[in-house]
Amino acid sequence: MAAQKKKPQSNVVATNRQARRDYEILESWEAGIVLQGSEVKSLRESKVQLSDAYARVQGHELYLVGLHIASYSNASAQGGHELARTRKLLMHHHQIDEIKRRVEQDRLTLIPLKMYFTRGMAKVELGIGRGRKHYDKRQVIAERDAERDARRAMAAQRRNDD
Repeated sequence: MAAQKKKPQSNVVATNRQARRDYEILESWEAGIVLQGSEVKSLRESKVQLSDAYARVQGHELYLVGLHIASYSNASAQGGHELARTRKLLMHHHQIDEIKRRVEQDRLTLIPLKMYFTRGMAKVELGIGRGRKHYDKRQVIAERDAERDARRAMAAQRRNDD
């Protein structure tokens, strides 16, 4: 019997639920992130805010701006990290070039969707999205509510049939 290959465990640290409401996500990418030691420890405690963050392409490099990682609880007063510094993202050059082309051509935005650990390394899932207007957001919420109500009605019908 052959040994099965294990899927790498991914430990989700933070999600940006607001991004899926405010943007229509067209495609997503996984990127590594350059962090300091105290930042990694804070991430393991899930002390991070993704809501105000966005990614930007500068030259042939990708940066995450506005990501707030709180200071590590067991760290000393000095020697910590800057809370909201710009952090470099790690991707292949051909991926960065493709993202840059899509963002510039189609006037799209790069938004971090979630942060997680895979095999001990911090990763960020970036979404390429188009901003939604206020009426679009209301329409999406109404469609989601209608779908939820339909699922509930079908489940109730199944329970009554049994």
